[in-house]
Amino acid sequence: MKQIKIGILRETRVPVDRRVPLSPSQVLEIERKYPDVKVVVQPSTIRCYSDEEYKYLGIEMDENLTQCDILMGIKEVDVSSIIPNKTYLFFGHVAKGQEHNRDLLRELLKKNTTFIDYEFLKSQVGQRLVAFGRWAGIVGAYNALMASGIRQDTFNLKPAYKCHDLDELWSGLKLVKLREGLKILITGEGRVAHGAIETLSHTGIRIISAKDFLYKKFKEPVVAMIGPRYYAKHKDGDDFSYLDFLKSPSSYKSAFMPFAKECDILIACHFWEPGSPRFFTKEQMRNDDFNISVIADVSCDMDGAIPSTLRTSTIEEPFYGYNPITEMEEFSFTNRDNITVMAVDNLPNELPRSGSKDFGESLLKYVMPTLINDFDSPMIKDATITHKGHLTNNYKYLSSFINKK
Repeated sequence: MKQIKIGILRETRVPVDRRVPLSPSQVLEIERKYPDVKVVVQPSTIRCYSDEEYKYLGIEMDENLTQCDILMGIKEVDVSSIIPNKTYLFFGHVAKGQEHNRDLLRELLKKNTTFIDYEFLKSQVGQRLVAFGRWAGIVGAYNALMASGIRQDTFNLKPAYKCHDLDELWSGLKLVKLREGLKILITGEGRVAHGAIETLSHTGIRIISAKDFLYKKFKEPVVAMIGPRYYAKHKDGDDFSYLDFLKSPSSYKSAFMPFAKECDILIACHFWEPGSPRFFTKEQMRNDDFNISVIADVSCDMDGAIPSTLRTSTIEEPFYGYNPITEMEEFSFTNRDNITVMAVDNLPNELPRSGSKDFGESLLKYVMPTLINDFDSPMIKDATITHKGHLTNNYKYLSSFINKK
């Protein structure tokens, strides 16, 4: 068997992303398990695992990765750095026709590359195999609590990105005392939402049903998690069907407002498609009975389900205020009538070592054996957006997006 060389790319996206697809020990595991595979790491001063940690294990470092067959990163690669005729794996954010990555997709095609998007690597039952969703939920819920503590002047949490690891983050939550009767709502039922629940559980909060959330009062702090069957309903009054909702989201309208009247903190972890109903309008946010004071928009869809998400925020400055009267952004925590918004779009980067280790374990278990031994498998094919400079059948619909002037 011909030796396969895998290159670990240095992240070039701005803002800086410190994550990596494979930790030093995971690189070693690959090379020991697959003698015909060699991994080369591009040096980086920002990566959460230092160059010295790779070098210590005897892993080759090289600025020039042109000798590699497969190149792996996390976020979108810099357009000017794409090497012709290679196979790339990273999160591309092109499949929905995202305008800001049009040039990236064009260059991948122009350079005759094969591009496999992590997002579409799925099991036979359609479950994503590698993702950072859990970590987005973990940090998003933590940031929501941090915002609540600042607003109420009741507790101060150390920013997640300043925590050494997950253990330190969760240890700080043991000192948090949430106010009586606080109601937290999580939208979504996938990895992101369960990551949020994971964080909140470390405060001792009580988990309740959607029905109890709407119709009962509690002396203790509580949280509920709801899926689309609770926050969307068919426009014609038909029974909710999840498969139909995914297929025809525009046939549904929002049923969220009863929750907005009961909720203090909203942690939005849902998956949102263009055409899906927005949870509420800017006009509804001005109503006296709109009760939400903190919105942690983990999903972070611009012009999506949450109209107060005016822009993405940063890890260093995660919060801004939304004035529902003027519909404008204001400085965070300066006006108690404003809604505090958290809209960081790279939350897992706040715990890069923990998240990278988890991501790499999934790669080792589910993806690497197939990538190395069975490149033509359905799993790989379904996630391949470009193959040797051409759009694959699943992604032919992107032709008009690419050719748009």
